[in-house]
Amino acid sequence: MSKISSEALLAAVVENSDDAIVSKTLDGVVMSWNRGAERLFGWTADEMIGQSIRKLIPDDRQAEEDAIIRQIVAGRQVSSMHSVRVRKTGAPVRVSVTISPIRGADGTIIGASKIARDVGALEHARQQLAESERRFKTLADNISQLAWIADKEGWIFWYNQRWFEYTGTTLKDMEGWGWKAVHHPDHVDRVVERVQRSWDTGELWEDTFPLRGKDGTYRWFLSRARPIHDENGEIFCWFGTNTDVTEQRVQAESIQTLLQEVNHRSKNMLTLIQSLARRSAPGNDEFLKRFVRRLEALAANQDLLVRRAWTVVDLRELVEAQLSFAIGIAGSNLEFDGPDVEIGSRAAETLGMALHELATNALKYGALSAEGGTVRIEWSVAEDRFAIDWHETGGPAVEEPTRVGFGTSVIRDIPRTALDADTTLDFAPDGLRWHFAAPMKAVAGKSV
Repeated sequence: MSKISSEALLAAVVENSDDAIVSKTLDGVVMSWNRGAERLFGWTADEMIGQSIRKLIPDDRQAEEDAIIRQIVAGRQVSSMHSVRVRKTGAPVRVSVTISPIRGADGTIIGASKIARDVGALEHARQQLAESERRFKTLADNISQLAWIADKEGWIFWYNQRWFEYTGTTLKDMEGWGWKAVHHPDHVDRVVERVQRSWDTGELWEDTFPLRGKDGTYRWFLSRARPIHDENGEIFCWFGTNTDVTEQRVQAESIQTLLQEVNHRSKNMLTLIQSLARRSAPGNDEFLKRFVRRLEALAANQDLLVRRAWTVVDLRELVEAQLSFAIGIAGSNLEFDGPDVEIGSRAAETLGMALHELATNALKYGALSAEGGTVRIEWSVAEDRFAIDWHETGGPAVEEPTRVGFGTSVIRDIPRTALDADTTLDFAPDGLRWHFAAPMKAVAGKSV
């Protein structure tokens, strides 16, 4: 293989470069024009050699060429200048240009070499990135929540402006685990333990705790963080927010205080009604006993609903509250079981009174009035319907009463009307049976 001269090798490199490589005299006349220049600008070497380089420069940028020539004559290189040039078609093209002086054998500057690269796509990508960054910053810094981002290990490396405005801190103060400094000392250990569990397991994180503001006071925040996954499903960062819920907590406490006060006054009224009943029906001890028991059932329901802010009640808790007097007498002979179910306040009032009435009757006339008698209570939820059954066994033989009293209305009729329910009261000889079934949405709904 014959040796290739350095001059030939250099010429081959220049000619086959993807970049436009051009040489020109100091007055701007093109002396060489490679294939990269043809591809970038559209003119062939024959069309450009001997022509002025200013042919590529837009009218409003002609002063750039004057500045370039001054720097070249001074022996300085023009490095990575971003500008606009014109293609043969007249279309503009964004280019990155590097220009260096060309020296003769005696060291005199006789011209300049220019390397140009199309950076239109790169500039577009940079503009999109800058716009995306601007939008993100606008959104992140103007939401009402404090926000932050942590790596997959839980090291926090970014906070929004709201965080710094509230805490009066800097990123240097807060980076990593620095956020512990603004947590209340009574809560910080608990918070660290719970959030670390999420970092370790990938579970969503939610917690409520106080954070110290720049004025030194603490406010309560509901805080959440969720993992962000990459295309392979792996966690690569966490995004979290802290929402100020101080006012909501104050309002909730005020409502709870008000409910407790209303409950206290209502129970005082029930006590007054009991006293009036005793004075109005002297000598009717059986009536008074049942009447007082019903008032106590109402009071028990009310206590339970107040503890739950008059929203929803756990059914098991309701059964235990309403039947506590019967459980104390019957012990293990009164059993109940079913799934965890929360019911609305209206259903709690209606079912609570029905269960209380059934238990009272069972102790007086039914299965719990005899040794060995049992009561079994079971409830279930299937296909959006709720059902509860009361089944007595082992008691005296059952006979259907000849008169329908208030107790029967509480057990059978009121649930039908109040909860759109199907109820049956079966006076089977071997033991009373009561069945209640209603749409789950009626049972779970909140009363207005």
